[in-house]
Amino acid sequence: MSGEQAGIRIALQNRVRRLCFLIPCLLLTSAYLGLVTKQSVAAYFAKSSDPSDLQRAVRLEPGNAEYHDKLGQYLSLIQNSPELALPSYRAAVALNPHQAHYWFDLANDYQSLEDTERQTEAMQRAISADPTTPELAWEAANQYLVQGNTQKALHEFRVVIENDPYLPASALQMCWRVQPDVDLLLRDVVPPTVIAYSSFLELLTTKGENAAAAKVWSRIVELRQPFPASRVFEYIRYLIGQREVHQAQLVWQQAAAISGLASYQPSAENLVVNGDFSLEVLNGGFDWLYSQPKGVALALDPTQTHYGSRSLLIVFEGPGVSESGIRQLIPVQPSSAYDFSASFKAEDIQGAGGPQFTIQDAYSEHTFYASDDLKDADFWKPVDGNFATGPETKLLALRILRVPAASAIRGKLWISSIRLAPHKQQGNGS
Repeated sequence: MSGEQAGIRIALQNRVRRLCFLIPCLLLTSAYLGLVTKQSVAAYFAKSSDPSDLQRAVRLEPGNAEYHDKLGQYLSLIQNSPELALPSYRAAVALNPHQAHYWFDLANDYQSLEDTERQTEAMQRAISADPTTPELAWEAANQYLVQGNTQKALHEFRVVIENDPYLPASALQMCWRVQPDVDLLLRDVVPPTVIAYSSFLELLTTKGENAAAAKVWSRIVELRQPFPASRVFEYIRYLIGQREVHQAQLVWQQAAAISGLASYQPSAENLVVNGDFSLEVLNGGFDWLYSQPKGVALALDPTQTHYGSRSLLIVFEGPGVSESGIRQLIPVQPSSAYDFSASFKAEDIQGAGGPQFTIQDAYSEHTFYASDDLKDADFWKPVDGNFATGPETKLLALRILRVPAASAIRGKLWISSIRLAPHKQQGNGS
């Protein structure tokens, strides 16, 4: 064989090899492009709200569970044909049995068909596929409620409360509606967390369930975890509105350890909290409460002190003043004697009369004590007195009122060293 013939033969062999390589590549590329094109077209049809397009998507991609589920949703929810939707939902769960929402869609369809047994089976499969997602647990709980299965519904509501920081209030409201038993809910439904207990406490107070709320508060204390002081203030404000003064006292005392309120506790020697204003004013609970009435300004003044590190400055600067805007609620015993004392300074107090310390029954507003006018004192001047509470009195309101009320007044007043305690002779048993 000549060299020329050998060269021709080698060239032919190389061409054959190239063709043998290129043809399979072209076939694979064509198949891939066809597959991608089919998937793209199916995805395009699946976005449509036209049932014929959804059916095209299913035909193009019969192994896609999502397309079967979408077609089922259209047939069931839009066309209101649960019988026609059933095969699509069944196909979806058969193709992907690990997707919980496919099972829930199937369960909803069985519910529309009034097939309770298969609905329950589908819900159980959904919960098994995804036992902790709160949105799915919420749906399962509501389906169980429709069936009248309260026990399973409560179990799913617990999943919601445990796993969603935003839904506990709604879930607890549903639970209380179907099972208004605080002991059962605390045992089986409400997880022992600050968020859950706080939401439950708020729900019970809005419904006026005082005894149940007290049980929830006890659980909060038992947690021994930090609890927001603002929530304590809300609960005490509610209890005072309900005239549950003893429970409000207990809450304030127990909140000392869990809400950073240890420094704000009364003592046997002084029932007034923060009487020298050395602590920040909380505007809540049994510390000082304040507002901003027209013509009055309040401030803590470190430049004017008595025994503490600062005093409360009250600036009167307008007509029509009735009160200073500062007060404190003080739990006391009925038919008991008390001693009151304080110190004050005044500067340029102008107007008829003047401001006065007043102590009243917080509910009846009966006045037990009113000081002389707090004026004409450029040095720290003491003020004191004693009084006895009424047979029904359990909460006092200590205020600084303008007397005569609603008349013009100008000037500055500093107060400090405020004290209220059981009368000394009463303590000695005489």
